[in-house]
Amino acid sequence: MKRACVFLADGFEEIEGLTVVDVLRRGGVEVTTVSIQEERFVTGRSGISVLADQSFGQMDFSETDLLVLPGGMPGTTNLRDYEPLTALLKKFDQEKRLLAAICAAPLVFGGLGFLRDRKATIYPGMEEQLVGADPVTDRVVVDGHITTSRGMGTAIAFSLSLLGQLEGEEKAEEIKKSIVYGHL
Repeated sequence: MKRACVFLADGFEEIEGLTVVDVLRRGGVEVTTVSIQEERFVTGRSGISVLADQSFGQMDFSETDLLVLPGGMPGTTNLRDYEPLTALLKKFDQEKRLLAAICAAPLVFGGLGFLRDRKATIYPGMEEQLVGADPVTDRVVVDGHITTSRGMGTAIAFSLSLLGQLEGEEKAEEIKKSIVYGHL
């Protein structure tokens, strides 16, 4: 079974974080929501509080296939400033393991130098944060082991792309149809 972790910090964009969890779980991926805070309760940018499955310090990431950063402010900057997470992201990048970020969160990858000579996308107007990247405006951009997406309105497409990478396009298409995404 494939495994993914979605990192949550106060100020995260609820739709971006929880849509990934929902779609991947529907597709058979084991998803753990991980709080980078002392508390497992995390409050999103719209004031919705959620109980993360685990806190960062309780996790063993050795069997994890994918790390996901939702956007939102100040959620993104809280993720960026949490050194244990950035150290983990660097390890995954060096090992070419799957990394994904949506909305403002690709700025974390840009700041860490992961996007050099790659195509990437980010929330409109933040393109300068994609340090070293070739910024594009596609809804979802997959370049090697890194996936980026633009914002809340692209959360389902982003999630389906991640599911396709983990479980295959047939599974992603099955879930896409079951949630009536792009179908009348």
